[in-house]
Amino acid sequence: MQPSASEESSRSGSSSVQAQEGREPTHWERPRPHLGITVAAAALTFLVIGVPTDIVPNPVFGREVPVRPWEPWVLLATSVFTGLWFGLQRARRVVADDGTVTGEDSNAPAYSAAGLALFAVACPVCNKIVLIALGTSGALGIWEPLQPWLAAISLVALVGAVGYAARRRPCVDGSCRVRSAS
Repeated sequence: MQPSASEESSRSGSSSVQAQEGREPTHWERPRPHLGITVAAAALTFLVIGVPTDIVPNPVFGREVPVRPWEPWVLLATSVFTGLWFGLQRARRVVADDGTVTGEDSNAPAYSAAGLALFAVACPVCNKIVLIALGTSGALGIWEPLQPWLAAISLVALVGAVGYAARRRPCVDGSCRVRSAS
């Protein structure tokens, strides 16, 4: 005996409909960030941090201390994770029929970690705040050895923020459904 059309459609219904009806979803759900927003945020982060710190060579900004080997990698990782953060945040955004927006978190973790990465990869004697606070010898003797630690802290914070956003993200639009292997 073949199932009726209504039984067939209820069996293959979306997981969000099944969850609303109280049934267990049949598909494993994982976050999938919006690619356009992710790439745009990553590119913007790369330029906003890379150009003024002169990691990205340009005629406007200069650097007294040469770029250290780890700085481009920190810039790249910061850009990727910041892009992922914003892509996941947009994917969580839900606009109701009445125009209210829910599902978005604060962007403070991404901005804070990217700002810390900016201080981590910037030239130690080009940073006016550090020069005023510590002087030139303090910038090279105290601040410069701290910069790799600041980079590590900022990357750990970004990885944690992206992991948190990925785990919290509801799949309200059905865009993150993945068929099970069975």
